[in-house]
Amino acid sequence: MRRFSSYGPINTKLHYYAPRKELLNKAYTQLRGENPEEGGHYITVWAPRQTGKSWTLKETVFRLREDKRFDVIVLSVEYLKTEKNVSTILRSVGNRILEKLDKKTFETSTPEKFQKIFRKDFLSKPLILILDEFDALEEDAISTFAGIFRDCYNDRLYQADRSTEEKDYLLHSVALTGVRTVLGIENKQGSPFNVQRSLHIQNLTYNEVEEMFKWYERESGQKFEKQALDLLYYETNGQPGLIGWFGELLTEGWEDVIPEKDKPITMDNFKEAAAAARSILPNSNILNIISKAKQDPYKQMVLDMFRTDEKIQFEHNKTVHNFLYMNGVIEIEKVSKTEYYAKFPCPFVQRCLFSYFSGEIFDEMGRLHDPFADLDDAVTRTHINIKNIMKLYSRYLMDNRKWLLKDVPRRSDLRIFEAVFHFNLYKYLDNFFHNKEGQVIPEFPTGNGKINIIIIKYAGKIYGLELKTYRDNPGYKKALKKAAQYGQQLKLEEISLIFFIESIKDEIREKYEAVYFDQKTKVKVVPIFVETGN
Repeated sequence: MRRFSSYGPINTKLHYYAPRKELLNKAYTQLRGENPEEGGHYITVWAPRQTGKSWTLKETVFRLREDKRFDVIVLSVEYLKTEKNVSTILRSVGNRILEKLDKKTFETSTPEKFQKIFRKDFLSKPLILILDEFDALEEDAISTFAGIFRDCYNDRLYQADRSTEEKDYLLHSVALTGVRTVLGIENKQGSPFNVQRSLHIQNLTYNEVEEMFKWYERESGQKFEKQALDLLYYETNGQPGLIGWFGELLTEGWEDVIPEKDKPITMDNFKEAAAAARSILPNSNILNIISKAKQDPYKQMVLDMFRTDEKIQFEHNKTVHNFLYMNGVIEIEKVSKTEYYAKFPCPFVQRCLFSYFSGEIFDEMGRLHDPFADLDDAVTRTHINIKNIMKLYSRYLMDNRKWLLKDVPRRSDLRIFEAVFHFNLYKYLDNFFHNKEGQVIPEFPTGNGKINIIIIKYAGKIYGLELKTYRDNPGYKKALKKAAQYGQQLKLEEISLIFFIESIKDEIREKYEAVYFDQKTKVKVVPIFVETGN
């Protein structure tokens, strides 16, 4: 029986997988060529980590090798990621190509010498070359290789009257995986590699994920409930590495959690696995995302992603955007034919980042309230009063602001990031309910970082708090209606709308904290203002 896997390329004989025939056909056709006699294409294969680049090429290579007209070579060059000397890199890659071709090695430490590998008087037949993890190389090495390949490509163009076997250079096609720097994004001298096509490896579709779990159902006899599948896909957005990881957790368990094979896998099973995945189970994919998100200067954009008032326009030619995208920290959101924005890749990743930054920035919260304070108006054994809890929090924030916010991340204008207050409120509530048998959960209904909602589960009831920063009156009115919509989405009759603001006069607070009842959704919205003194 097969297993789910998230560790390296999928083995189609051992693991559940999505066939992805259309993607594989596209990769095969580009490397082999629509008309092989005319040559193949020089392509980049790009996508964030753990989306299937290496697997796609591995499956494509197996098929290409069936055509005996070509030699097919695959090399991973990640082992050279710390090497800065271009001559050393050229020599190492050149030697490995020659070894795989069973040719006698010669000096390949300059572009001119390296390029001789691909000449007709040296190769016996056309070569398809795939360099995996190519973006691990130093920029100068990337530029040098790209120049070599472009020269071969252009030379072949001027010999279009010859078949691919008769041209001076027999470099039939090239695939460089994981690469966006080749397009000139980070190359200060300009990219010499502007002849390639691009193969983008996208996430799995819902149907592809569904087929994988139906496959599991047929082999195991264990049912996977549709609600659980819907939630799994929503939380991961079909990211192959996360799909494989959760598939493994749900079907094989972890630590002391052993799946009951005679019972269906439910939405509650997924929620339990997701909680463990966020808290106690290390995963290389998530650890890599966090390690990249916390680096400067990328951290500033990640924190800005939690803003609730406006989106960040996505541009691949911005180094920060490109770096975060290629490392799976952000994704592209298309809102119209001409508008593209940055968003978090999926709610699960967003939740992991929210939890990480909350703990990293506020590892010490201090005293939440006077130990002798009467909390009966805020929390009882049967219910909680959000407005009075927020009064406690406002007092806590003002009393501790000087030390609490002393070293928090600030924008270039020295103002505190909006997200910092969201992180702080979450940590406050999480600590406040820790010994009161309450549960505090950050939620992101849109999955793009623009709406932050904190769910409090207490005494069998659910309370929702949407977090916003107050900008102006039109934004306030729009937020009321949006909050009602999210309240309806969360099946709540009432939702609190928390506005952070630097300061607010009492008469204005009284006016703007009036309860709003939305006639369309039948949800009551309770606005509450929290002064930050920022």
